[in-house]
Amino acid sequence: MEFIEVFSRILGSAVIFATPLIFTALGGVFSERSGVINIGLEGLMIMGAFVGIVFNLTFHTVFGAATPWISMLAAVIVSALFSLVHAAASITFRADQVVSGVAINFLALGIGLFLTKQWYDKGQTDFIKQPFYSSDVPVLNNIPIVGEMLFSGWYWTSYLAIAMAFAAWFVLYKTPFGLRLRSVGEHPMAADTNGIHVYRMRYIGVMISGALGGLGGSVYAMTVALNFSHGTILGQGFISLAAVIFGKWHPLGALGAAIFFGFAQSLSIVSSDIAFLEDVPSVFMLIAPYVLTILALAGFIGRAEAPKSLGEAYIKGNR
Repeated sequence: MEFIEVFSRILGSAVIFATPLIFTALGGVFSERSGVINIGLEGLMIMGAFVGIVFNLTFHTVFGAATPWISMLAAVIVSALFSLVHAAASITFRADQVVSGVAINFLALGIGLFLTKQWYDKGQTDFIKQPFYSSDVPVLNNIPIVGEMLFSGWYWTSYLAIAMAFAAWFVLYKTPFGLRLRSVGEHPMAADTNGIHVYRMRYIGVMISGALGGLGGSVYAMTVALNFSHGTILGQGFISLAAVIFGKWHPLGALGAAIFFGFAQSLSIVSSDIAFLEDVPSVFMLIAPYVLTILALAGFIGRAEAPKSLGEAYIKGNR
């Protein structure tokens, strides 16, 4: 029984850290499947975290317990609009997509910190009063063993993230929209010849990544950080990008990779429950997610084949 309790705590902690990565990685899958590299996932998460926290602090007395959900929606909308900067630069003006993504990261952090200083007169916001709370799933949490592991002490946003991964798989692989999106990432000229508006589909792909990146950032801010500062989102966007690649640009692959990296991020918290890790210095636990990210990207576990037109600008024809 003690093993079940320990495993439940480890799994719960891993899922908490994995949830923002899942949302953001799914956004990266949509963008990169359309042929647009999105190094700016970190910036999109930062923007989502900033908007989510500020909206929560501003309107918590108005919306009460619904505040975190509405804050999350506000972050989705603002981040989707913010991603248009990357879309316009990469698609319309055919700028280098990597450079544009890096610029998005700096721009988001600069905007967030500048406005935080202007509005709160300090380098970070106050702590929110209406965060997301973990809860049990009625009835299901009473199932022996499984109930304690999967339906007790999780956030509802974690269930939403897992469900969204399967929904993203269905959209990408079972709908005409998904076929069109993947076609402009594989062979945009052929897609254009068949009447698919390449620019429009790529804009949609990048905006979806913006929406989901903002969702991931806001969820992280309102479940883990509980405020906004320069260190609220610190590498999670890049880990999400690693999950996209490690997951082979597939929604379910990204889901599994995000859970793997979420466990790595949670090691500093759960290491005391793992016998062979309890004596390892905490500094090694803190750098573990980044070491595992490097190993994954270096192909230590396996290499993935990217969409064929990923990163290539498309010159629009007569359509």
